[in-house]
Amino acid sequence: MPMANVFDDALRRLLAERLSAFERRQLADAGLKRAAVAITVVPQAGEAAFLLTRRAPRLNAHGGQWALPGGRLDGNENAMEAALRELEEEVSLRAGASSVLGTLDDYPTRSGYLITPVVVWAESIDGMKPNPGEVASIHPFPLSELQRPDSPVLVTIAESERPVIRMPLGESHVHAPTAAVLYQFGEVALRGRATRVAHFEQPVWAWK
Repeated sequence: MPMANVFDDALRRLLAERLSAFERRQLADAGLKRAAVAITVVPQAGEAAFLLTRRAPRLNAHGGQWALPGGRLDGNENAMEAALRELEEEVSLRAGASSVLGTLDDYPTRSGYLITPVVVWAESIDGMKPNPGEVASIHPFPLSELQRPDSPVLVTIAESERPVIRMPLGESHVHAPTAAVLYQFGEVALRGRATRVAHFEQPVWAWK
């Protein structure tokens, strides 16, 4: 049965405790470019939600696709710093280090990135707006969407022996790598299960 997802201090403490207890796996970059994404927990009519964006359609890489705010690490940034910077740049949400609840496993992508997911708690979404150069629109989804009985969906493809993961969201769905990251967040932070996701495959169109 899904946990209560009221946006309050009790939920914040629970998420932080579960993420702190989780033994995160940090992978060697092996030539991959380091990147970070922000899984941002926000209030929505008193309930807790998380943010996804639709990438601007004119972007060269995966324009129009669902995405978490994030991008490549700049200079000497660590993953937390990069995730918070990208959150502000993409959707105008400013959060400090004290807003970070924890991190999840590194996830290697076929397109050449090693992604570190950073979980962020945002007390308010006042002033939130998309950066039109990168983001077409911003969409809060209830945390309950990550606890659906029909999720995740695993698909086999001829190009890989690994299962492709897909997460239903509302009337749509999201693919890996975003789907893998969100699935682990749901398992670790919402269900208290130490589930690994680096073995999940991405659809072939996401390999470039």
